[in-house]
Amino acid sequence: MPTTARSAPAASSPAVDTALSYCARDVRRYDNDRFLTSLFAPADRREAVFALLAFNIEIAKTREVVTEPMIGQIRLQWWRDAIDSLYQSSEAPASLLTHEVVRPLAEAITRYQLDQESFIRLIEAREADLSDDPPACLADLEAYAEATGAPLLRLVLESLGLAEWEPGAAKAALTAGRAVGIAWALTGLLRAAPFHLRQRRVLLPADLLAKQSLSAARLIDWRPDRQALAPVVMAVVAAARVHLAAARTQAKHIPAAALPALLPATLADLYLDGIVRAGYDIFSPRHQVRHPLRPLWLAWRVWRRRY
Repeated sequence: MPTTARSAPAASSPAVDTALSYCARDVRRYDNDRFLTSLFAPADRREAVFALLAFNIEIAKTREVVTEPMIGQIRLQWWRDAIDSLYQSSEAPASLLTHEVVRPLAEAITRYQLDQESFIRLIEAREADLSDDPPACLADLEAYAEATGAPLLRLVLESLGLAEWEPGAAKAALTAGRAVGIAWALTGLLRAAPFHLRQRRVLLPADLLAKQSLSAARLIDWRPDRQALAPVVMAVVAAARVHLAAARTQAKHIPAAALPALLPATLADLYLDGIVRAGYDIFSPRHQVRHPLRPLWLAWRVWRRRY
């Protein structure tokens, strides 16, 4: 759930970890779902994808690692300046390249001419994490999901060869990528809701909560009747489903090379199905358990050229 919070560390083998780069290890530990989807990328492009996902982890965890908003702003400004430096100079400052994420990120930016504006959008979106205000409505929540999810999908698509594809295929991939990014972020926000509440944050639409006689303050101070919260969760699940359906309208135009970027859609289905089976209870422990058949299901979808 790197859109808002890092997921629980995965069990790992020292031998496997030793064979992985720093970024790959970080993604494997904190964004395990997208670690798995990245394994379907060509070997020569995989490290670029890991670098992008590791960068996303770095900015997404800002709220977790700072003690006050001002420090969070400073941390995000450091990343903004770092990205700017990577684009302003043909050779990044040596001090930046000592950072375990910046160095491979610089290589990916140079090799694939990645879109600078997408990096800036991701960083700016994380400034919202420093506020305690919940989204006013579902549209605001979707806008947050787009800002934190869609630019990252674009960058991953670029690292997979977006510039090399036919214009129609590239347009379809970008359209699908935006929709998958939103759906995946919404799914992650639901699964991360208990974590956010422990942080005294609510990322559910305030107007939908009000219709159930709930508020952000009440959610933080005590766990409400789960039946009362279910309609709110149901609305977010439905919104995620709409974006997944929109992404799949592009399926026949999507090049096979784009599939690794879009595979989170397959995992979103698994997690949303789990939320539905739990009666829209986002506090159910089952949402924090990784589906044991994820690798096989992903492989099956890739074999069928679906996402």
